Formats: sequence, C-alpha cells, structure tokens
Amino acid sequence: MKSKIPLQVIEVLEKIEKEGYEAYIVGGCVRDLLCQKKPKDWDCATNAIPAQIVEIFPDSFYENEFGTVGVKVEPFLQEGSLNREHDVIEVTTYRIESAYSDLRRPDEVKFAKTLAEDLGRRDFTINAIALKIESENEEEYEIVDLFGGQEDIKSSIIRAVGDADERFNEDALRIMRAIRFHAQLDFQIEEKTFQALKKNAALISHVANERIKDELVKIILSDNPADGIDMLQKTGVLKFILPELENGVGVAQNKHHIYTIYQHCLMSLKKCPSKKLEVRLASLFHDIAKPQTKRGEGLNSTFYNHDHLGARIVEKMLRRLKFSNEVIDKVVLLVDNHMFYYNPEEVGEASVRKLIKKVGLGKVKDLIDLRIADRLGSGTPKAKPYKLRHLEYLIEKVSKDAVSVKMLKIDGNDLMQDLKLAPGPKIGAILDVLLAEVIEDTEKNSKESLLIRAKQLDGEDLPKLRQMAKEKIEEKKEEDDQEIKGKYWVK
Repeated sequence: MKSKIPLQVIEVLEKIEKEGYEAYIVGGCVRDLLCQKKPKDWDCATNAIPAQIVEIFPDSFYENEFGTVGVKVEPFLQEGSLNREHDVIEVTTYRIESAYSDLRRPDEVKFAKTLAEDLGRRDFTINAIALKIESENEEEYEIVDLFGGQEDIKSSIIRAVGDADERFNEDALRIMRAIRFHAQLDFQIEEKTFQALKKNAALISHVANERIKDELVKIILSDNPADGIDMLQKTGVLKFILPELENGVGVAQNKHHIYTIYQHCLMSLKKCPSKKLEVRLASLFHDIAKPQTKRGEGLNSTFYNHDHLGARIVEKMLRRLKFSNEVIDKVVLLVDNHMFYYNPEEVGEASVRKLIKKVGLGKVKDLIDLRIADRLGSGTPKAKPYKLRHLEYLIEKVSKDAVSVKMLKIDGNDLMQDLKLAPGPKIGAILDVLLAEVIEDTEKNSKESLLIRAKQLDGEDLPKLRQMAKEKIEEKKEEDDQEIKGKYWVK
C-alpha cells in the first residue's frame, strides 16, 4: 500500500509527525487506494492547527475558514500543465462542524482534538477511512476505520456515516455526492441512505447552482452516466435540478420509438459513443422539448420543431446551472441540428458542404455521434446504417482540400517576378499543373524545383496546360475517392 503513495505525500506526513503532531491520509484518496484506483488528489488530516501547519511549511497558503492549508510540493499529479511550478496537498485540522443554517456550509467550524471526531463528521463510510504511515518500516501502515468503510467498499455500498438524515441536513450537496459516487464507482446506495435521499431531496434547492453543476458534470463524465441520472430521478432530486428532463417521464412517443421520452433520453446518454461532455449532454437533452411539442396520441403523434425549441430550452437550462459559454454554445448547436436530413439518393456534396459550413467541420463528428446515440437510444440495434456511413464518406471527401494551390511553395507573384511571366490565365494553368505534380510527388514542392518546372511549362500553350492539369488532378481525386469509400464500406 505504501508503495502506491507518492513520495511528496509521505514527506508531508513525516514533517508533521516530526514536529510531534498526528498526521493521516484521509477521505477519497484512501477510498481510491482500497478500490485499487489511482487517487487524483491527496488530503491529509492532523491535530495541528492551521498556524502550526503554516509554521512547518512556510511556503504554504491558508485562504479559507475550514482549517485547510495548501502545502506546495514538487509536481507529481497526473493532471495539470507540464510546466507548472508545484502541486498542492491539502492538510486540514481535525474538526467538528456546527449546525448548517443555510444547508450549504457550517455556521462555524470548530477544531477537534481527535481523529475519531473528524471522521465522524464525514459524509459516507467509504470516505471516513484514515491511513497512517509507519515511517520505521517501508511497507507498514495503519488503517483507521471506525464506521465499516472497508466492508462497504468490498460490498460496493454507499452508506451515510451515522444518521443519514443528519448528514444530508448538514450539507445538502451530499445528496448529489451520493448519486455521483453511485455513478462513478458503480456502487449501490444502502437502503436507509436511499430512503433518506428521497426524504430530503428538496434540500438540494438550497445548494448553489455552481456546486450542483460540478457534481452533475462528474456524473455525466462517469462510466455509468445514465445510471446516475436515473438515480436522480428515482430519489426525486431530478425535478429540482432538471425539471425539463423530468417532464418527459411517462410521456409516450410514436411508432418510431419503443421508449418514453425520458427513457429515450436516458438510453441515448447510455449509448453515446463519445466521452466529450458536450456530446453527452446533447445526447441526454436532444429531445428535451418533445413534451411541449407533442401533438396527438398513439403511434402517429408528432413533435414538430422539437429540435429548435429544445435548443432554446437547453440554453436557458445550462445558463441556470452556470455552465460556461463555450459548453452552452456547443450543446445548443448539437441539439438544434440533431435532426439534420441525409439521404444518399437525394443529398449531394453541395448539401454536405452546407452542413459543414453551418456546424463547423470539427463539430460534424460530434453531430454524427449524437445521431448514433439517438438511434441506439431508440432501441435500434444498428448504430451506423449505410446512409450514415455514406455521409461520413462524403464529409471526408469534400473536406479534403486535394486541389488547392495554397499548398504550393510558390504563387502567381513568384511566377511574374522570377520568371517575368505576364499576368493572365496561363499563370493559373501552370500552377494547376504544378499542383497536380506535387500531389503525385510531395518532394517536388520546393520553390527552386517549382520555378524550374514552371519555366519548362511556360513553353506549352494554354489549352495543353489545362488538359495536363485536368488529367492529373482527376486521376488523383479518383484514387482518393476509392480509398475513402473503402474506409466507410460504401460503393
């Protein structure tokens, strides 16, 4: 176990203990170690008060009211910029917390004297475990587990420490955290904790939208995002944070769907092939406006313009939750265009160019991933039908700038200045021939070589030059076209 703990963390613990204080690794990093996962960050707990911690680590910083000191160490975390000067290990004084009048933060923070008091204030048993390093022996360590957290980890259970009602009333964000751990760890929520979640679901309304957004993002980016969203619905939390999605519960669709609107949105998220936040959000929210746009009942009901209305609803919803403008713009774009029409027999290269111009070449792949999620979320077994593969083929084909003279190391000005050629159509024809030859052999693409070749071509008449360029370029385009067709299994 000790071999999995970074040297920087061990050194912080040892420095604190050397000054006569207790020091333990606590919380999520201990849980991750026991789950055989690599912690993303490291937290320590000690009976030293903040002023004493700062004295031990003069370069540290203390900028909060919760007894947490940021200790700067040599970079060791996987995440972060490569040229960063340091990483931070958070060292927090043992504490007990008073009442939470606003259900967001403790009215006051009181320092505790013992580790047991500190562990007893934590949210879930799996996060209420401490680990102590024995410096005398490289592999010796002590686990302090007062609430059965190790057993719950083995059983894959999320259980509140002590009374679940009290824990959720202390900090209502713990409601979201329980569900986030359910999605991230694939753990089941213990029955009493689950019932307390349902009972206290409305408390989430007291939590700042920024904090809710942060937990929601972690759920969406987890390995089980659909399970996490569904747990929000089962516990009654969804209607307080995403009422627009809750509106689709139990609302039937038409002959093209076997699921209700809510179930379809959930399945689309589950089947989404992309790991991008924006694409997953779009998969979950792409049909958000269907309840409002539904006309008629039964197999022939319609949902006209649900894509465009949905884009407006999604924008308002994501702004409410304090998402960045960049994320909002991308998700809105995908939702607004998810109904794009494409039929190989009716839509040609010009239409594909318009689609690329409308959403951007970089977003087309995301739009196709959304279409795949939508299809699979409808119960369709095949993710990519022929027409979708054909669209991918055309997108790559029209986006390949295989006949652009911009790739040449010379231009028309070079021909006029260096070769003293007169302005006119012959210059363009020469450049086309040069391009065709460079496409065949990229080593020819140097200014010196091209000028020599251009001087030779100047001896040909204009019709001959045009014919030479056409033949070479058309031949190359046909080769590229066959290669791309093979890539996407289209004819």
